[in-house]
Amino acid sequence: MFRSKSSYSVQSVDKALDILELLADESTDATLPHLSEKLGISRNKAFRLLATLESRGLVEREEHSGVYRVGLNTVGLAQRFIKGANLIKHAHPVMEELAKRHEEAIYLTVLLGEEVLFLDVVDGAQTVKTATLVGKKFPCLSNAPGKLIKALESSDLLEKFFKKGRRKMAPDDFARLESELGAIRKKGVAVDYDGLGEGIIDVAVAIKDYAGKVVGAITLLGPAFRLFAERIENEIAPSLLEGADMLSMKFGYAKI
Repeated sequence: MFRSKSSYSVQSVDKALDILELLADESTDATLPHLSEKLGISRNKAFRLLATLESRGLVEREEHSGVYRVGLNTVGLAQRFIKGANLIKHAHPVMEELAKRHEEAIYLTVLLGEEVLFLDVVDGAQTVKTATLVGKKFPCLSNAPGKLIKALESSDLLEKFFKKGRRKMAPDDFARLESELGAIRKKGVAVDYDGLGEGIIDVAVAIKDYAGKVVGAITLLGPAFRLFAERIENEIAPSLLEGADMLSMKFGYAKI
């Protein structure tokens, strides 16, 4: 017997979301007693939920009045959702064209913290395919899009990344990484072997916005026996760069 989706809901999560909705709509001062009464829960439970939301920047509390308001991080979160949806809308037609041209899987990937999220895919027509990666996250240095985005980050962010990495990596490994990211930065294309699975190659190029900031990457994925070096260099990389340029123009980016 199947249960409705509501039967699987977690009460504390429901109440936390109720708090955010109340604070977004509330025209009166939302104090702890007021929110507790509105939600029908004890003040202690309301306080614990509010403290959790406050620690994530989703709720803010005025010290002098004890009034709770929606935190600034909710704005950033909303913008990320909107940007993600907008990115998929614009990217999908370009991805369809690339998948048709190369008959390989084309992914839209973005960086979340130190991980790469595979956001959308258009599958290729080949009979031998890899399992879909949509919704999955991987450490940024284990794949082409992550290395690409890291290589193209601002000098300040890249310097911080290298300082942090230098403490965690052996000198030889760090030198190789620094050299690899430098080569990627010059070419504008990243190629990774076996990072997403044995015998799998991924090729990534950057999508940029009006300010030249990398907002994501177009990533082609396929088996090594089809993605040999000459094909990547002469066919795939130029084609992906062309597609990424078209997509970047939709976000206001213009090459100087």
